[in-house]
Amino acid sequence: MLSLAQLLYKEVADLPIISPHGHTDAAWFAYNEPFTDPTALLITPDHYVYRMLYSQGISLTQLGMDANQRRGARAPDPAEVWQLFAAHYHLFRGTPTRIWLDHVFAEVFGIEEPLTAQTASAYYERMTHQLTRPEFRPRALFERFNIELLATTESPLDELQSHSVLQADTWSGRVITTFRPDPVVDPDYEHFADNIATLGRLSGEDTTHFDGYLRALRERRAFFRAHGATATDHGHPTARTANLAPADVAALYSQALNQGLDAQKAELFRAHMLVEMATMSLEDGMVMQLHPGVYRNHNPWLFEQYGRDRGADIPQTTTYVEALKPLLDKYGNEPAFKLILFTLDETTYARELAPLAGHYPCLTLGPPWWFNDSPEGMRRFRRATTETAGFYNTAGFNDDTRAFLSIPARHDLARRIDCGFLAQLVAEHALDENEAVESARQLAYGLAKRAYRL
Repeated sequence: MLSLAQLLYKEVADLPIISPHGHTDAAWFAYNEPFTDPTALLITPDHYVYRMLYSQGISLTQLGMDANQRRGARAPDPAEVWQLFAAHYHLFRGTPTRIWLDHVFAEVFGIEEPLTAQTASAYYERMTHQLTRPEFRPRALFERFNIELLATTESPLDELQSHSVLQADTWSGRVITTFRPDPVVDPDYEHFADNIATLGRLSGEDTTHFDGYLRALRERRAFFRAHGATATDHGHPTARTANLAPADVAALYSQALNQGLDAQKAELFRAHMLVEMATMSLEDGMVMQLHPGVYRNHNPWLFEQYGRDRGADIPQTTTYVEALKPLLDKYGNEPAFKLILFTLDETTYARELAPLAGHYPCLTLGPPWWFNDSPEGMRRFRRATTETAGFYNTAGFNDDTRAFLSIPARHDLARRIDCGFLAQLVAEHALDENEAVESARQLAYGLAKRAYRL
């Protein structure tokens, strides 16, 4: 079985990378400026890294991420931050983060010596020097990594300047945007009313009433489509959907803008907006992604001090069968509508998600996400979902990362795990070898292109 897994891996190891969902910065590729230093490249943008350090008592201020530094406090030297990180590199033993970082050090920078407090300075100096070279600029690395397509994620309030620069450029790399409407569909999002006013200004619509608000969202979706977007992404707390009467949702919207909504009403508004977004997806052809089940910014002190997305997001129980029924009652049988479902609640894999995707034409299962994006997490996903949903109701793999240099490592790991799973199926006489080869290629490359309409 091991030799077959290795043979399957050879079939897919060099396939181009399709990265259809992630959070890298489009400006890196638009302006192609050198990365400044290893700390800014590998530590500051990566919540997998700094949440582990924070868990051991290292403050985000020590890592150079304190908003108060804008008021005159001395920011730590990036080399000092790197030394601190290296001295605590043992914390990552056994984690997928360690796999990705070791891959970056060895395959991207050619450093085989283990990272420790004693080797930190040599690492930093060598990497900093390499980052000044043309072959380490963002576009060169993009090409070296054999990335065929990379999608970034932007708010509807983003004017997509970097994507406009990319569209006007002759560079052959394909970098597209993804429409993430959370700041203007979630009444609990900070500065929600101000965000809606900005949405109105950008779209030229009157967003003080619900009909104008919907027109504004359609206009921004069209703007994103013109900049390459093929998908939307929705980071709601739950998968709840609702079909409200027009007068009821208009009243909720007005209250959200003027008085604010309590938790129950805010959840109801978000639930209705998922159905509105599905309606728009059926109109404009954009694939819809749903990433629920996270208690975001669970640490209120950290949120107040450092802002959102600082590693304090925690998985929670999520249900789909009842939650999605209003949306599926309306659009579940529409093959032209595509909804990719993700979860952080692994207990739903076999019980809810695989049966739903194995029935409804509109549904596709996204790969193991975030805390589940690990060797064992990938294996658990395949074991729990394949018997009911098969492979072709899944979206292949996406890396969903802010850490650009980790993209090849993440895709390589997913390809290895899938090849091992396929080899086991061959050994059990569930597949023949030719089917395993074809399935491996689809999981590594073809399914993502199909799922995201690329």
